[in-house]
Amino acid sequence: MQEVPIAAAADTWFKSSYSGASTTECVETAFRAEKIAVRDSKNPTRPVITFSGDAWLQFLRAVRGAGLW
Repeated sequence: MQEVPIAAAADTWFKSSYSGASTTECVETAFRAEKIAVRDSKNPTRPVITFSGDAWLQFLRAVRGAGLW
């Protein structure tokens, strides 16, 4: 995991389809060339964190395996 100062201007951010309009605990994700960027949807100007594609895949598998998704 790496913290990046700001979101890149070219990033296209999206929320999970499980996020509702009234949900306040949400993150947004953007796919970059070699990283996955994640930020707080309530405060998008704060720093983002990035993960390698492999780390992101491991995270998704763990969440799905735990029945959280």
